[in-house]
Amino acid sequence: MSFIVKNTTLPSLLDLVAPHSCRGCGILGEPLCHRCKNDIILEHVNTCPNCKSPNPTGQCPKCKFLPSIFVTNSHSHLLNVLIRDYKYNSNRALTKSLAEILNSILPNTDGPVSVVPLPTIKRHIRERGLDHTLLLAKQLVKLRGRNYHLDPIITRSQNTVQVGANRKTRIEQAAKAYDLSSSSIIHPNTTYILFDDVWTTGASIKAAINILKKAGAQKVIVALLTFSDINQK
Repeated sequence: MSFIVKNTTLPSLLDLVAPHSCRGCGILGEPLCHRCKNDIILEHVNTCPNCKSPNPTGQCPKCKFLPSIFVTNSHSHLLNVLIRDYKYNSNRALTKSLAEILNSILPNTDGPVSVVPLPTIKRHIRERGLDHTLLLAKQLVKLRGRNYHLDPIITRSQNTVQVGANRKTRIEQAAKAYDLSSSSIIHPNTTYILFDDVWTTGASIKAAINILKKAGAQKVIVALLTFSDINQK
């Protein structure tokens, strides 16, 4: 798929004269065309973001202390372009396409399901003009059907910024960053899908998992768009 790398600068020029152009191939009409979206989905190989091992079932045999984790595509250059455009350029038109990619890799779940987005720092929401995790979670619920509902029960107790922080600092910050909403009720028969866009050190997700489990959640799944590495100092 070398055409993706070569053409990622073309859409920004086409957007000056057209409403949308595919971030993968540049074709006019949508921010992500059907072909490029399917390429990302078909390339999918689930990988554990914690140890980077192949993880086809979602439950990593090396990281049994973690719940099942599903990642859309950790090696797609195009997906990384889409995430940056959506998150930092406030390209709301990508919400549906990203949610459809996420939806394609999640297993079917019986019984009630709560989709829990990891909360975004309020300053970032103001700066970017959108709450990217909340919008994607809403769209995923819409795609999944009636037994799925949005449940933003994880809240921020601190608004520390982790971008640029090293691994040690991120872990320390994440341990204090989240709380459970005072109005939330955890149901033991409900599956909780904890969603975030990118796993870097995993500190934020792990902190949120612990909060849900301590509150009584018995079935937790993690859904991610991608993962990345930072300086391991």
